[in-house]
Amino acid sequence: MDEIMAKFRFEDLEIWELAVKIADCLFDIADDLERKRLYRFADQLRGAGMSMSNNIAEGSGSRSNKVFIQYLEYARNSTFENANILILMNRRGLVSESDKEVISEELDKLCRKITNFQKSLNR
Repeated sequence: MDEIMAKFRFEDLEIWELAVKIADCLFDIADDLERKRLYRFADQLRGAGMSMSNNIAEGSGSRSNKVFIQYLEYARNSTFENANILILMNRRGLVSESDKEVISEELDKLCRKITNFQKSLNR
C-alpha cells in the first residue's frame, strides 16, 4: 500500500525553502557558539533564524491573503533582525567576515522575494 505523505502549502514556497536554507547556516553558527559556551548568543540566533520560516509557514495556513501578508511582514522583519545579529557577532569576532557577507546576501535576497510575494498576494 502506498503511503500518502501530507504536504503543507508552505513547503511549495520558494521563500520558505530559502528561509530554511538560511536558518541551517545560522544553526551551524549557533552550534559553534555553543561550543564556545556562548549559549545566549546561540539561542538568539536560532530563534531569529527559525522566525523567518516559522512565520511563512504559519501565515500560509491563513484563510485570507491579508493575514498571510502580515505574517510575511513578520518573516521579512526577521531578515533584518538576523542581519543585525550577524553584524554584531562579526564585530565581536564570533562570525567571520565571509560568513557574514554570504549569509547577508541570502537574507537580502529572501527579503526581496518576500516583498515581491506580498505584492503578488495584493493583486
